[in-house]
Amino acid sequence: MKIIQKKIQESRFAEAVNDCKLKLNESLDDQQKSEILYLMAVAYRFQQKFDQAIETTQILIDIAPNHARVRQERGYNYLAKGQQEHALINFSEAVKINPALLSSWQNLQKLHATTKLNKNKNKKKKHENLNVNAQVEYLQQLPQELLAVSEMLHDGQLLKAENLCRHFLQNNKHHIDAMRMLAEIGIELKIYDDAEFLLESCVEIAPENIMARAQYLSLLITLGKYRKAKEQVNFLLKKQPNNFRFLVARGSVLIGLGQIEEGISLFKNVLSKDSNRSGVYLELGHAFKTKGDFSQAVKSYQRAYQLKPGYGEAYWSLANTKTYEFSHVEIDDIRRLLTDDKLSDDDQSHLCFAIGKALEDRKQYNDAFSYYKRGNEIKKKLTGYKAEFTDTQVEQQIKYCTTDLFKNKANLGLKDPAPIFIVGLPRAGSTLLEQILASHSQVDGTMELHNILGLAMKLRGRVVTTKSAEDTKYPKNLSEIDESYFKRFGEQFIKETQVYRADAPLFIDKMPNNFLHIGLIKLILPNAKIIDARRAPMACCFSGFKQLFGAGQDFTYGLQEIGSYYNSYLKLMNHWDDVLPGFVLRVQHEDVVDDLEKQVRRILDFCGLQFEPSCLEFYKTKRNIKTPSSEQVRQPIYKNAIQHWKNFESNLEPLKVVLGGEI
Repeated sequence: MKIIQKKIQESRFAEAVNDCKLKLNESLDDQQKSEILYLMAVAYRFQQKFDQAIETTQILIDIAPNHARVRQERGYNYLAKGQQEHALINFSEAVKINPALLSSWQNLQKLHATTKLNKNKNKKKKHENLNVNAQVEYLQQLPQELLAVSEMLHDGQLLKAENLCRHFLQNNKHHIDAMRMLAEIGIELKIYDDAEFLLESCVEIAPENIMARAQYLSLLITLGKYRKAKEQVNFLLKKQPNNFRFLVARGSVLIGLGQIEEGISLFKNVLSKDSNRSGVYLELGHAFKTKGDFSQAVKSYQRAYQLKPGYGEAYWSLANTKTYEFSHVEIDDIRRLLTDDKLSDDDQSHLCFAIGKALEDRKQYNDAFSYYKRGNEIKKKLTGYKAEFTDTQVEQQIKYCTTDLFKNKANLGLKDPAPIFIVGLPRAGSTLLEQILASHSQVDGTMELHNILGLAMKLRGRVVTTKSAEDTKYPKNLSEIDESYFKRFGEQFIKETQVYRADAPLFIDKMPNNFLHIGLIKLILPNAKIIDARRAPMACCFSGFKQLFGAGQDFTYGLQEIGSYYNSYLKLMNHWDDVLPGFVLRVQHEDVVDDLEKQVRRILDFCGLQFEPSCLEFYKTKRNIKTPSSEQVRQPIYKNAIQHWKNFESNLEPLKVVLGGEI
């Protein structure tokens, strides 16, 4: 690789191209191919072989659709060919993926300034020009080290970015941009407490820094800390009362605080001033869906895609209500949209999952599966999930979370019995169990909380590669840290989650991924209750495969990957049964469907709760629900979905093989 780079630097472009071609004949992984193809495209461009360069970049995009610099490279080539519109599209795509690419922004600035592209300039185009100018100005004022940090951050080189950023801060204490970037790295690594501390410090040090405060606001909304978020958004709106982004954020905060009507009213007010905001209609749809107003949610989502043709997320949001039926016209529109090669990967994936659901509802199962498969393949490339990392995490938990550990560290944590954790795989029936429990007078339903995952990440350290996962501190350090920490961690969890609760003595944390950290939960909250929401393998895995998740759950975008994850989950849950007998209650979804009352009484007994009939009529409980199953749990139990996966059985052989024939 270095030899090819050196030849390009020495202007030996033809030799570099030949070396790249020879290298591509070797056995390479996708990352290595991407690096070679990128260098090959650069060498072609310097030879002024622009068509060959563009052809090479397309091959690279097919392998790595999230590669920002290849989009920039395409922009250079189209610019050299005089195809300004194509150049603008590619530079725009480049900065969407990596907003730190100064060269792309500068070229966008020049392109926007040309008479040809600004002919009949409208209000929206003027606004885009202002954003481009502001971004160029911002990036140009950054120290070179921080510009490099920003590029690394958006390229996914988190460890390198963190090391460089920390080194810069050692010599430039309290540099706001550096602190913001370090916080952003923390957010990417889900080390939310560190990120929150950094951004809170930024706001205290530089209270007038709008960018830092806006970033702090965004994190608080992500964490569901809506009371603190309300303070920040109110401050920002005093400074910029007409800022569209802050107004929408305030709507999200109000909805997060349970003030649904006020949030809806705010979104409507924003739209009364500018009715062309497709993104606001999407947020309005989410608000109506959370409230349970299905018809208004549908109208909002439809308006969103009407304003923005090709708006994949709007179509998917309709499908994700689980009860909406697409019209023939909508299905034809989606098919047509998916033939557009200018459509973004994000829109493509959303549209594929949406039409998959639409065709499934029409019993066109083979066609539906083909779109589900296509959508999953796009997402899989974008996420870059590696099953080896999950396997290593599971092995580490089994190796270090032993019977002796729990015997030696018993009852050191906080004795508070308030938390009820529902764990397992997504789409395993956890939302139904949450709704049943939240229908009890003594239990508050909350949301999927990130606190345990954040604590585990903090204990683990900054891990971003599979290779280093074997050498992480956590969970090995659970037997090494000062014993006083266990109670402190428990107190921290109760304090941080208080904002999500109402007045009931017990509350639910429905983060499914917490199954990886049951040992940690036992040590810090020994009196907590844990319920394992279990569903038959094929039904659970396929349900996850055809679901497009808002964030996380990257293991679901491949039949082999999700099957492997299910196996790892079973392996670890068996381990917890061995070392913590009786600590976890397993609830099989099929048993809940077959005999609701028996399972409800069993769950309530486990949680130390008296039986209440309202738990059987869970669908009547009025509460805000944000998960994909929100509409389903507002209806009585129905059995017709139990074996639904069999309609796709001919397509699911790879999953069956991984699961060892278990169904």
